[in-house]
Amino acid sequence: MNKTVTIFGSAVPAEDDEQYKFAYQLGALLAQNGFNICTGGYKGIMEAVSKGAYDNGGLVYAVTVDLWNSEPNPFITIEVRGKKLFERIEKLLELGDAYIILQGGTGTLLEFAAVWEYANKNLQQPKPIICNSQMWKEIIRVMNNQLKLEKKKTDLVITFDTKEEILEYLKNYFAQ
Repeated sequence: MNKTVTIFGSAVPAEDDEQYKFAYQLGALLAQNGFNICTGGYKGIMEAVSKGAYDNGGLVYAVTVDLWNSEPNPFITIEVRGKKLFERIEKLLELGDAYIILQGGTGTLLEFAAVWEYANKNLQQPKPIICNSQMWKEIIRVMNNQLKLEKKKTDLVITFDTKEEILEYLKNYFAQ
């Protein structure tokens, strides 16, 4: 059974955006190496990573929600529909064996915070939490300073700059 990587990111980037291209290439690379993909199922980074995986024979889960009048992107193998935002987030966490947080806004921040809090409170078995972007590096730095003050773990989230580093980390993690 292949491991599933839940990927969070902005719904805004279009095909000509560097974030979209990075997400597409990441999805392709993960699928080529036997990973399933799970996203929120809509546009932007969610579409890009799904398309990259789909174009390379990967299994793509999408957890959509009835809140928005948006159609899911067409690069989905299995759609799971939810009625409420937090139900959707919970399902995205549940389906993931690992998490990658790409560039995003407040929705992505909410998802990242949920993933981090589940890890911080030991609400699920340990799973890799990987971030990619300068913005997340800064947020992680600030939060880790606070976590140190609270005498909590500060090694729950890691960052990588390239999709190749992300892939190698995941391959090594799941080879253990």
